[in-house]
Amino acid sequence: MFIMSKSQRNNTHVIGVLLIILSAIVFSSAGIFTKSVSSGVWEIIFWRGVFAAGFTTAYVIWRGNFAPEFMKMGKPGLMVALVNASGTAAFIPALKLTTMANVALIYAAAPLLTALLAWAWIGERLTRKLTLGCVVTFIGVAIIFRGSTGSLNFQGDLLALWMTCALTIMMVIYRRHPKTPAAGPAALSSVILLPPGMIFGEPFSVPLGELIIMVAFGLVFAVASVTLAEGAKRVPAGETALLSSMETPLAPLFGWMFFAEIPATASFIGGAMILAAVLWTQVSL
Repeated sequence: MFIMSKSQRNNTHVIGVLLIILSAIVFSSAGIFTKSVSSGVWEIIFWRGVFAAGFTTAYVIWRGNFAPEFMKMGKPGLMVALVNASGTAAFIPALKLTTMANVALIYAAAPLLTALLAWAWIGERLTRKLTLGCVVTFIGVAIIFRGSTGSLNFQGDLLALWMTCALTIMMVIYRRHPKTPAAGPAALSSVILLPPGMIFGEPFSVPLGELIIMVAFGLVFAVASVTLAEGAKRVPAGETALLSSMETPLAPLFGWMFFAEIPATASFIGGAMILAAVLWTQVSL
């Protein structure tokens, strides 16, 4: 039986951390693509899914891993695909119904939810430092919500909350079954949403200019999904969620830069707390 040395475990952890940070940065740009087009939610879901699945499948074929990724994903892979699909189906309309900042801020609750789920489901230990980091993150989210009470779209917020729960479940599944492939389930989750996209939307009426934006969105989403899944295999579930919450300070910034969405002062304060908690937990974790 092969046992990793301490240096190998450290290297694996560092790679996982970098992958999750990359995923958070890429995911934070999702609102830019969604809000840049006038097409409906299901049209966006359909074309994002087509191109995300296409790019991901091309990547798998290029790596020569088609069989392991698609044919041997097993029940955990199918669970990931279904949960991820439901989260995506909530994520896109949430971005349409509320601000990029609010979606990202609700997602910032993921560390606490993931840590609790991982503890309850797979018995993953919570370090004192990670627990404190989650508490600080939760306080930061509470400050942000207090500052934006009355401006939140209730339906959009509920969808953002389910998206957060879905990604939390996905992270813990990967931690519980680390051999589960990443690219195959990500591509399958996109394919699952294609029939509803055709039934509830009119994807073939999308203007060419907007279609080009959706091509880029599909590529970005494919990169973010695969890097998050690969990182989640290498890092404890609670830490994975905490790292991915780095999206929280970035999304409001992009919303301000591209759509003049100006977060409340509380959003800046809470966002700074979240970012500080993420960085602090990575120092001699």
